[in-house]
Amino acid sequence: MLNVAIFCGGYSSEYEISIKSATMILNHLPKDQYNSFLVYVDRNGWVADYKNEKCKVSLSDFGFETKSGEKIVIDLAHVYIHGNPGENGKLQAYFEMKNLPFVNSSALSSELSFDKWFCNQFLRGFGIKVAEAELILENDDYDVQKIGDRLGFPLFVKPADSGSSYGISKVYKIEDLKSAIESAFKEGRTVVCEAFLKGTEVTCGIYRNNEGLQPLPCTEIVSETDFFDFEAKYLGKSQEITPARISDKMTKKIQELTEKIYQLLQMRSLARVDYMIVGDEPYVIEVNTTPGFSGESLVPKMLKCANIEIGNFWKEIYEFERSRV
Repeated sequence: MLNVAIFCGGYSSEYEISIKSATMILNHLPKDQYNSFLVYVDRNGWVADYKNEKCKVSLSDFGFETKSGEKIVIDLAHVYIHGNPGENGKLQAYFEMKNLPFVNSSALSSELSFDKWFCNQFLRGFGIKVAEAELILENDDYDVQKIGDRLGFPLFVKPADSGSSYGISKVYKIEDLKSAIESAFKEGRTVVCEAFLKGTEVTCGIYRNNEGLQPLPCTEIVSETDFFDFEAKYLGKSQEITPARISDKMTKKIQELTEKIYQLLQMRSLARVDYMIVGDEPYVIEVNTTPGFSGESLVPKMLKCANIEIGNFWKEIYEFERSRV
């Protein structure tokens, strides 16, 4: 059987969320087809959780040995780290250099889509609508008054080069903008301030199998908190309605736009694109190459709506990615 390692953990605040997502995937993979296991990643190295035994994985040949003498070499890597060093493409770059097949977007695609500023400016160049924004670099001198005057209030402050669950603030007045920026810098090295978009928030998952691109049903997000933050995502503080309460015409428009974005960014495997519908126009909020996949996450709900079993879903992706090698 194929030895499939699902890499999880990482260096960011989303360490535990990553483990939840990876465990969900592991529990649904066909056991008669894949010898699958988790590999925990932290700054001390990689440790495989194999048959209830913790085994240190070699970073040179991607193998490890159990206490009983069983030798395992990873055949296929599935990176499910939210944030650094997975979602931002660092592991993928290493795997590309070492010729280890992996189930993810490439290093370039992952890094570009992960950075909220660069990704949205890239998409803007192709005529895709995104919010007006200002970028702040580490150690930059910035003028909160100029930012507020240009973008208006409320506005969002986000770490541009980090995940989407921590360090995000919705700012209503100029007096709170500096502290929000400082908070965002605790999670990343660059910060983006974005104009507020008032509308209907929806998200659309997409993947590729042997039959081509497969957009999933759209999900509408109605947050009970001020915006779709950590509590709304993971602590049940939101309504997530699938399929979204939008017209068939708008659903098709968003799915087609999601396909276009997937192609432009040269993504692979699973991705999810978040939108705000303002009037009749969808604006891209952000792109996710490693969207949450725990029991509370959006994509599993989309799969359920589409009557797609989770194990078969990943099997289709694995088979397609293996055919590319």
